[in-house]
Amino acid sequence: MAKTLVIGGGPAGLMAAEMLADAGHAVLLAEAKPTMGRKLLMAGKSGLNLTKNEAYGPFMAVYGKARSWMVPMLEEFNPSEVQDWAEGLGQKVFTGSSGRVFPEAMKASPLLRAWLLRLAGKGVQFKTGWRWVGFDDGAVFETHEGRQAVQAKATVLALGGASWARLGADGAWAGILAGHGVEPAPFKPANMGFIVEWSKHMEPHFGAPVKPVRLKFGKAETRGEFVISRKGVEGGAVYNLSAALRDGMSEDGVDMLVDLLPDLPMPLVADKVRSTRGKQSLGNFLRKTVGITGAKAALFFENEQARLVDNPFDLAGLLKALPVHLKALRPIDEAISTAGGVPYSAMNEGLMLNALPGVFCAGEMLDWEAPTGGYLLNGCLATGRAAGIAAATFAEGAG
Repeated sequence: MAKTLVIGGGPAGLMAAEMLADAGHAVLLAEAKPTMGRKLLMAGKSGLNLTKNEAYGPFMAVYGKARSWMVPMLEEFNPSEVQDWAEGLGQKVFTGSSGRVFPEAMKASPLLRAWLLRLAGKGVQFKTGWRWVGFDDGAVFETHEGRQAVQAKATVLALGGASWARLGADGAWAGILAGHGVEPAPFKPANMGFIVEWSKHMEPHFGAPVKPVRLKFGKAETRGEFVISRKGVEGGAVYNLSAALRDGMSEDGVDMLVDLLPDLPMPLVADKVRSTRGKQSLGNFLRKTVGITGAKAALFFENEQARLVDNPFDLAGLLKALPVHLKALRPIDEAISTAGGVPYSAMNEGLMLNALPGVFCAGEMLDWEAPTGGYLLNGCLATGRAAGIAAATFAEGAG
C-alpha cells in the first residue's frame, strides 16, 4: 500500500493529486476516458471562466444551501487564489466587464497542458482508460489490460456529476457507493436549458442572443443574456436562474418573466409608450420609442397577450415582465452540471466518507450546485484542494 490514489481526471481530481504530491506522497491518478480533463476542455471552448471577481458576500451566496460547509474551502481557495494558481501555470488572466475571470488564451488547453506537465514533474503517475468499478481488496478498475486492483493509503474520488456522460461524468459511481452504505442524493440537472414550444414566427431567430435582459422567477432574478434555441432557451442568464425555475417547475411548466428593458425603470417605460401611436404598427412604435428590435421584438410578439395589448400601462408592464412559458427541463445529460450526489452528512469536515475511512470525495460528485461564470469551477478546485490536503494527512497516519 505504497500509493495514494485519485480517481477522476477533471479539475477536482487534478487539484487533489497536486495536494497529495506536494505533501510528498506517491500519487496514481486514474481516469476512465482516454485523456484527462475532457469536460474542462469542452467548457473552455467558448472562453474558460476560472472564477468571478466580486465581493465576498455575493460570491459565497451563490453556493446556496451548501455554503455552510463550502465557505471554509472557498476561503482557502478564493478567486484571488485561483488567479494566482493560473498565473503559476503560465496562464495570464484578465477580468471581463461582468467580473468573470478568463485566461488570456480564452481556452482550457494551454492551462491543462501546463498543469499535467507540472503534475508529471511532481511524480504523479497517470493511468487512462481505467474505469473504476468498486472496492474489493483495494480499488478495482476495468482496463484494456484486464481487471486491476490498487491498494492505497488514501483515495480521493473526483468522478463528476451525471451530465455529459460522453465526457466521463455519467453518475454510475452512485450505485457503487450505495452498495458501500453511502446513499447519494438524487441527481437533478443544473445550469441547463428549458424547452419552449416556439411558433414558426421564432425560427429566423434561433441561435440569436437576447440582451441585455433581467430574468425573474419568484424572489430570484438575474441580469445578463440568453439564447433562443430551436428547442427553447439556454445561456448564462437562464443558467443563473435555472435552480429556482427547476424547483418551481410543475407538470404544466412554469412562466419565466423577462424584463426586456432592464436599464429603464417602469415609470420611464410607461411614459415613453404613452405617446400616441397613430397609424404605426406596434412593432414600429416599439422600435422608435424604446428600441425593441430583432430577437427582443420577436420574443415580445411571440406572446399572445402582447400581440393584443392596446393599453399603454399594460404594454409597459409586458415590456418589463414578459411571460415566457417554459414547458420542461432539457434532459439531464445536456445540463452543464448537476445537483445531487454525495451529501455532506455522509462525510466529515475533510470530505472523508464516514462509511469508508480513507476515501474522500471532491468536485461535482458532491451535493452542491452553483451557476456558471466561474463559480462552478472555483467550487470544484476548492473542494479538490480540501480533499487532497485531508487525504494527505490521513495517508501520513496510515503510513
